[in-house]
Amino acid sequence: MGVVLGAIADDFTGATDLANNLVRSGMRCVQVIGVPEAPLTLEDVDAVVVALKSRSCPASQAVSESLAALDWLQAQGARQCFFKYCSTFDSTDAGNIGPVSDALLDRLGAEQTVMVPAFPINGRTVYQGHLFVGDRLLNDSGMQHHPLNPMRDADLVRVLSRQSSRKVGLAPRQVLAQGPEATRRHLDALSAEEVCHVICDTLDERDLEVIAEAVVDMPLVTGGSGLGQVLPEQYRRRGWLAEVTEAGRLSPSGGSALVLSGSCSRATLGQVDHFLAHHSGFALDPLSLDEGPSHLQAALDFARERLADGGPVLVYASADPDRVKAAQAVLGTERAGQLVEAALGNLARQLVVEGVGRLVVAGGETSGAVVSALGIRTLRIGEQIDPGVPWTQVPLEGDRAPLSLALKSGNFGGPDFFTRAFEVLP
Repeated sequence: MGVVLGAIADDFTGATDLANNLVRSGMRCVQVIGVPEAPLTLEDVDAVVVALKSRSCPASQAVSESLAALDWLQAQGARQCFFKYCSTFDSTDAGNIGPVSDALLDRLGAEQTVMVPAFPINGRTVYQGHLFVGDRLLNDSGMQHHPLNPMRDADLVRVLSRQSSRKVGLAPRQVLAQGPEATRRHLDALSAEEVCHVICDTLDERDLEVIAEAVVDMPLVTGGSGLGQVLPEQYRRRGWLAEVTEAGRLSPSGGSALVLSGSCSRATLGQVDHFLAHHSGFALDPLSLDEGPSHLQAALDFARERLADGGPVLVYASADPDRVKAAQAVLGTERAGQLVEAALGNLARQLVVEGVGRLVVAGGETSGAVVSALGIRTLRIGEQIDPGVPWTQVPLEGDRAPLSLALKSGNFGGPDFFTRAFEVLP
């Protein structure tokens, strides 16, 4: 039936997060890295997710790349466009969620879109326009310490209003509770008042289902991956999507197991601690990386030795906020991040050549660096490890089994994610 949904994700882990939910809901999905230069050649694809690295770049660059992705997706015949950003609405007052959404609306000739960052199963909910992480407001969840996009305001209407000159409104829970028709009428009323961006309250899966039914005919929807798990059913009801079994089937895996972690989120720090209680790990230090190649070589030697013993092995730059700030104070925020990303990308490239076939990467920026270093352009999306995180696969040269790759958003996964991920891989 062709491509039904074309998605634009502002980072690599966010892309796999969305693709994971689409597969779990019965859509055959591929993820492409950056905007392809050629048309899609695969036939058994219902959804395509274009993974950009546009969350923290200048707003003008994010807009340009997102519009290029939209043009390519429309050329593939996508019926609906989905702008995917993080469920914690990672952004600054300059963007990039507002500017990109404005530009996509203009290119599509659309008057309105919805903002649905919530992912209730992962503890991301919205009430009266305020974003919660678990039982904490966004600005008290640890996200206020994010090194690139610190989120110090939980009121998303207010946050988005600082990013866009267009009107921002709210679809409150009281309206959603009345069902899809009432929600659609509310959106129409806001549109009559020239409200372009509508933050949607979302407390549970039923709210997501109501929103999906209300917005399935919109040219553009935006949000986190929670919305992605309920849209496919709406496509099937309209006859756009056939029933598919085992949409996430992957080939058998092989090779040694490696974890690379650059995220400094609370969830990832807990996962690092859990892993180190059972397996080996090497801590990367930005200050030492800045002094020359010896520190990176030490990490490479450590990983080689432990992988030869059977692994899995962890190399990590994840650290608590005080250590991160100390390194940034010396090196600058951008330089510290670049050093870590380059080191982890180099490790991935070298160790995959040497036999790593199962690779877990934690952190959006880190995932972007690793995927770029490996030269990956297309990923087939497989089964879920934890909510929001699937295994993916990419072919390797020669007779080796495909590289199995899990790109984990920093905030996602249970405490034992780094060890359990390899246990659930076929």
